[in-house]
Amino acid sequence: MDKARFYNPRTGETEEIDVEYYAGAYSEEDFWTKVKSKFKSAGLQIIYKAMQLYYATENPNCPTKVKAGIYAALGYFISPFDFLPDFMPFAGYTDDLSAILLATMMAQAYIDDEVREKARQKLGAIFGRKVVETLGEEQAA
Repeated sequence: MDKARFYNPRTGETEEIDVEYYAGAYSEEDFWTKVKSKFKSAGLQIIYKAMQLYYATENPNCPTKVKAGIYAALGYFISPFDFLPDFMPFAGYTDDLSAILLATMMAQAYIDDEVREKARQKLGAIFGRKVVETLGEEQAA
């Protein structure tokens, strides 16, 4: 696989990440564990986008290359080893958010209403319907 480039706000430079390493770090179990344990600190939007990516991989029309990018982003999200440690106040999830947003742009064609609905349903099942209602219509679509 290729290397991906992203902006590191800590250093102010664009850096490369090893997509293959983080794709290898991805596991479904670790993904759901991270979602459940980091919801409050990571924020609703990053969790919602990560869930959309997760469900986009179930789309049979989603190409392997796009799935690999998604798995790399989700692997980066759940990995304890990233550019900005998640425990850093205010900045800890900015690199995770960058990876998730990059993968979301790449997978946009495969994040349809069905994927968004599955993500909303899972958010509701884990955190309650009131959490889903806070997304609002413009963010849930």
